[in-house]
Amino acid sequence: MVETTEKAPYVDEVEVGRKAETDLGVRDSLRYYRPAVIWSVLISLTTVMESYDMQIVHSFYAFPQSKEKYGVQLDDGEYSIPAKWQLALNCASLLGLMSGTFLNGWASEMFGARRVIMVSLVALTGFVTITFLSPSVEVLFVGELLCSIPWGFFAAATPSYASEICPLVLRGYLTTFVNLCWVMGRLISTGVLTGTLSIPSQWSYRLPFALQWAFPLPLFVVAWFAPESPWWLIRKGRVEEAEASLKRTISAPDGLIDTKPIIAMIQNTIQVERDMQIGSSYRECFRGNNCRRSEISIVSWGCQLMPGWAIQNYITYFFTLAGLSSDNSFKITLGTISLSFISTCLSWIFQTHIGRRTIYITGLVAMLPLMLAVALLGVAPQSSGVQWAQCALLMIWFFCYGCTIGPIPYAIAAEIGASNLRNKTIALGRGTYYILSVLNSVVSPYMLNPAEGDLKGKAAFPAATFTVFLLA
Repeated sequence: MVETTEKAPYVDEVEVGRKAETDLGVRDSLRYYRPAVIWSVLISLTTVMESYDMQIVHSFYAFPQSKEKYGVQLDDGEYSIPAKWQLALNCASLLGLMSGTFLNGWASEMFGARRVIMVSLVALTGFVTITFLSPSVEVLFVGELLCSIPWGFFAAATPSYASEICPLVLRGYLTTFVNLCWVMGRLISTGVLTGTLSIPSQWSYRLPFALQWAFPLPLFVVAWFAPESPWWLIRKGRVEEAEASLKRTISAPDGLIDTKPIIAMIQNTIQVERDMQIGSSYRECFRGNNCRRSEISIVSWGCQLMPGWAIQNYITYFFTLAGLSSDNSFKITLGTISLSFISTCLSWIFQTHIGRRTIYITGLVAMLPLMLAVALLGVAPQSSGVQWAQCALLMIWFFCYGCTIGPIPYAIAAEIGASNLRNKTIALGRGTYYILSVLNSVVSPYMLNPAEGDLKGKAAFPAATFTVFLLA
């Protein structure tokens, strides 16, 4: 049972608070709420660690040194990590992420996002040691499972924090910035892996793990000094602390933005939800109007994975199976992720002028012919020209993904839920993504592995089919 707040403030003061959040344009909001933007951006950087390590694990299957260390020798003399261990490593990360995401829905509401993030950073510092020192694939499995639990907390806590610390007009931009951080993690890890590929010793794959120790300390310091969410403080009945926290997010000249009406608006919103008997449990997410909100979050985030099924998360491995060298595969992956970075930034322009649903559907329409072309090229006689054509098509596909269904679910999930259920609505959406990712991880190694299905480009047929169903 959450604590009660003070009596709902007068309606006129609430209206002033609403106008204070909505009347400012994007440019003025960036100027007057500069500290809020900076704190949101810095806290969101914790998400970099999730995608950084996930990219390392997915790239392991294309890394000669790691394949020799953790894999088995095939009949042709090449080494390959068995499909069952590819599956186990992927599922370890995803199960941990899923657990952390759902636990965050409870923990962030109980203790606040800042405390949860700081504890997670401390735990992650210790867990990275296991992956760095892993002498066998079994120990690596344990390390990945433990590391991914804090990542799950980051994945769910950061969009919620961004949506509650920033004014309404900036909420969509800063929640989708979390996706940009995810892209940054992949970009950094791919750059690191490309640089260490030429190292002939075990340090070629241990060094990327060791670099994870560079993240927790500075991010812990950021979380320590960051302001707590005013929404969370008011839900806990700490109104004076909420106003003090809100003032820390504003850089406007004295008297230009009055914090009291904004606090009154937050109090009123929370009180109205309590009067409507909207609780804060996961069960409440599936009652009344909240059920529809949860469905939107679940579908928008869950369907994010389907158009790139079996290929999207294994892009480097896919390129090597298509016949490219490991060096070229990593370089193309680096270029592909760089395009995703640019396209995510472009999505902010689209959000200014186009609705979320329109952006999402347009993305699906654009990606369908590209993935279908990759699949058809997989049926054609294989040559270097076909391989490079598939690479080019997938790069364009990733660009379209980054403009549309990549970042948009972050904004949808953060905006759609009731304030009492925001953490849990985000957790349900992101958790659904991880559940489907587990299924993807079960199927993908057996579709792509040379010792199993060895589908190569033909693995794009299911992805194209799923896209058709999503549009139907």
